[in-house]
Amino acid sequence: MTAERPDHAPTTPYPRPGSGAALDAAPPARAALPAPAAPPVPVAPPAPAPPAPAAPTRSLAPDLARGMLLLFIASANVWGYLWNSAAEASRYGLRPVGGSSLDLVVDGVVAFFVDDRSRPMFAILYGFGLATMAARLASRGADRRDVRRVIARRSRWLVVLGVAHAALLFAGDILAPYGVTGLIALAFLQRSRTVLLWWFWGSSLVATVGGALVLTFLHEYWGTGEIPPSDYLASAVERLFGSLAITTIAAVLLFFVPQVVLGILLARSGWLARPWEHRQALGRVVVVALVVNLVGNLPFALAVAQVWTPADGAVGLTVELAHYLSGVVMGFGYVCLFGWVAAVLRDRPRRGVVSAVAAVGERSLTSYLLQSVMFAPLLSAWGLGLGGRIGTAQAAVLAIGVWLVTVLVAVAMHRAGRRGPFEVLLRRLTYGRRDTRP
Repeated sequence: MTAERPDHAPTTPYPRPGSGAALDAAPPARAALPAPAAPPVPVAPPAPAPPAPAAPTRSLAPDLARGMLLLFIASANVWGYLWNSAAEASRYGLRPVGGSSLDLVVDGVVAFFVDDRSRPMFAILYGFGLATMAARLASRGADRRDVRRVIARRSRWLVVLGVAHAALLFAGDILAPYGVTGLIALAFLQRSRTVLLWWFWGSSLVATVGGALVLTFLHEYWGTGEIPPSDYLASAVERLFGSLAITTIAAVLLFFVPQVVLGILLARSGWLARPWEHRQALGRVVVVALVVNLVGNLPFALAVAQVWTPADGAVGLTVELAHYLSGVVMGFGYVCLFGWVAAVLRDRPRRGVVSAVAAVGERSLTSYLLQSVMFAPLLSAWGLGLGGRIGTAQAAVLAIGVWLVTVLVAVAMHRAGRRGPFEVLLRRLTYGRRDTRP
């Protein structure tokens, strides 16, 4: 509050005749005029209080990337709920066979832009979040041990939430694998860039070799599907064991460690926190990622669309490995793309579509789980069973609709000034009820 300027110090008034003012001598015939008063001394107003420091502006880039990522996740996850009465799935892409021409076109487009691109993108942003959390805790005076303790607690609870999510709703949960990867990341989260690069290349080698072995071992099962159980409890047990198997394989083969390392390096670089300073670099990464995706993923996407059928053996394995490896590059490219968009929008107010997508990104955990809350009862055999009656084109439309619902929910919470309920839950589990962190 600005202080009012006080009046100047009052001057001494001249005595008025007949005022009764005392004189030093007997009254002379003529009264002497008093000496003129000293000029008024101006009083400087107190210095205004320094303005309160402005609250740090939340970076748009990570929230924009997470918000759009959830559209990709919805598009990638929805076909995991589909099946057909023949219990057959396509060799590439694992979609139900017998789809229409439109279904095949949609399958090819989704395989090219989304399949196995959303998971790496999510893992990169997860690594970015871990590094950001560690830096924030350190800036508040937490030592390395405290930082590790907090992140370990958060990662363990993420595993619990993920396993519960899988058992209750969706077998393709990614929270549990990321939680386990977060525990692995404690080994290098606060280490030097050199150590991080060693982890990146070492884990990339392990994940690539391990992935090739998994693809080779499971080759004979490709093209087979199953009719999911209509009993909810039976399906829950099936999903639970499937989730535990996926989480274990992801941990042993370090599937998501390279992406998490990329996210940590991205956080240290400032590319997402200050994207306007790195706009050209972000743009170059996007161009390179698009080229890599074109070369590495187009054969797989065409195979999913049944435009061609790769020969079995080494050719088929190469096509699939190129699909997965280019997915990591494209996932990184997507993150940089939305960083570049945030740099372009830097001087513009957040409103409209940008504000809505960012609101989803701020509540990404809630929005992700909300997708399953809508998908599972609609599509599962234990629910309405639509997953056995619609094609992949219709499922893609449903995925967009589900994402739009999460946008509306996120915008409503944003306008009400409320965080996502699962963000609040995870924060309380991590820090406790008395946490006052912003």
